[in-house]
Amino acid sequence: MEQDHPLIRDVFPDLIAELTALLEDEGERELALCAWDLRLVDECGCGDDFCQSIRTADHPQGQPYGPGHRCVPLLPSKGMLILDVVDGRIMYIEILDRPPMHRRTAQP
Repeated sequence: MEQDHPLIRDVFPDLIAELTALLEDEGERELALCAWDLRLVDECGCGDDFCQSIRTADHPQGQPYGPGHRCVPLLPSKGMLILDVVDGRIMYIEILDRPPMHRRTAQP
């Protein structure tokens, strides 16, 4: 089923490039490697104009992640990038107060 969701690197390549670099800078090498294969499962949909957050795995909305969860705040040059990670898997990318992300259009 995961193949039904596009790779984020194909949709938002600049985001993944920045994310992997920031993770490397923070010493999070394994997460940086995992970021390359993240899939866009869903967009936040909260409607806030400052939010462009992305779900990278299925998870019931409003439910805590539970054991194995950790929050990984990163230091981008603009806005905020915060990851929700469960047992080494990036589940959610919180993207706040950043310039609008532009989707890569399909190549002919």
